[in-house]
Amino acid sequence: MKTLFDKIWDAHVVATVKDGPTQLYIDRHLCHEVTSPQAFSGLRARGLNVFRPKQTTLTADHNIPTMWQDRPIRDSISRFQVETLAGNAKAFGLTYYGLNNPKNGIVHVIGPENGYTQPGMTIVCGDSHTSTHGAFGAIAFGIGTSEVEMVLASQCILQTRPQTMRINFEGSLGENVSAKDMALYMISQLTTGGATGYFVEYAGEAVRNLTMEERMTLCNLSIEMGARGGLVAPDETTFNYIKGREFAPKGEKWEKAVAYWKTLKSDEGAVFDKEITFDVAKIRPMITYGTNPGMGIPIDGTIPQLNEIDEAGKISFEKSLNYMGFVPGEKLEGKPIDYVFLGSCTNGRIEDFRVFTGYVKGKKKAENVTAWLVPGSWQVRKQIEAEGLDKILAEAGFELRQPGCSACLAMNDDKIPAGKYAVSTSNRNFEGRQGPGARTILAGPLVAAAAAVNGKITQP
Repeated sequence: MKTLFDKIWDAHVVATVKDGPTQLYIDRHLCHEVTSPQAFSGLRARGLNVFRPKQTTLTADHNIPTMWQDRPIRDSISRFQVETLAGNAKAFGLTYYGLNNPKNGIVHVIGPENGYTQPGMTIVCGDSHTSTHGAFGAIAFGIGTSEVEMVLASQCILQTRPQTMRINFEGSLGENVSAKDMALYMISQLTTGGATGYFVEYAGEAVRNLTMEERMTLCNLSIEMGARGGLVAPDETTFNYIKGREFAPKGEKWEKAVAYWKTLKSDEGAVFDKEITFDVAKIRPMITYGTNPGMGIPIDGTIPQLNEIDEAGKISFEKSLNYMGFVPGEKLEGKPIDYVFLGSCTNGRIEDFRVFTGYVKGKKKAENVTAWLVPGSWQVRKQIEAEGLDKILAEAGFELRQPGCSACLAMNDDKIPAGKYAVSTSNRNFEGRQGPGARTILAGPLVAAAAAVNGKITQP
């Protein structure tokens, strides 16, 4: 009896070092401009080429601006990193989606939407949120720069086999509760270290009922509770999403692929190292109040009192609240905010924009709020325009920006100013993550829309 993880892992083992790591074959390697330069320099120093160039795809996303992308990048460091990626792609003969390429976008958005991401694959990228691709029934995880070089040189990687965990979400989601709320609730219950050392399979009625984009959101946040990655067994929802995409199998190859993909599920009676079940009826729209994604509460909830915090965590809890300007026992509903960010590899897809637009339609953006609405890719932006969402957003006082990682992290022009509060659909609320001194409140697209219209944290 094997788990889904076991089936994929075992199919990719090249060799096992006794009392050591496994040499694992990698099907798809994704690269961006931040974690790859030293890896390519390492290849040059050793006189090596990329072993299987067709299995590596490059895109610029972290450092790029989200306005005026037809002009040179203003920041010299960002411009150098993007130019270096383009140069490496050319030198090593690799597919590269640079600025203004119609396939450009956030690395974890363009993989699925172009059909690169498929069930049963092993997928790596020098980026912690590579776990996003696990939504397709793939083993996908982030790697370091030295490992990026290893994969470029050999199409393999040395990895210690993680333990397995299954998290079951049973029941039906309540009104206005999203996959982002499921994830924030899960992390608040398990803490940011609750899945350390595990690869998580998400299962249960609520997971089966999620769309592919919602599954991507859930898997994206696996890393925020310490997991190596997260995955969902592929099903008809998965196959329908992939079918017809540019790099998906076609014709007879498609039929053969689907026949194999249908075998990718945990066997009845397969044993996990750990198993947890959540009743989704208990989940309400969530926000964070602190400086890690595990510090989450329902919108109408209150920040915990100091006596509710474990002794070991009291110092960091107090430090976090001091940074955020909050106090124990405080309610955040009704709290004024300054910025709203819709986007990132967590919530920058077309469904996220539909949810946001559905709420703001016929309303107006609050005057005290600066809103950055950033599609995850050019394909997402085109779809927004094709559906007329951009016109609805404009009527409500919102401006649509160009694709990129944007305000998820302070590596480009979109930085939240010090002391300002941002309701953000991204994945991390660490100190300074969105800019030095920025105060981040994580939430889903619907909660972000309500905050943008009302100018404060509001129950949608």
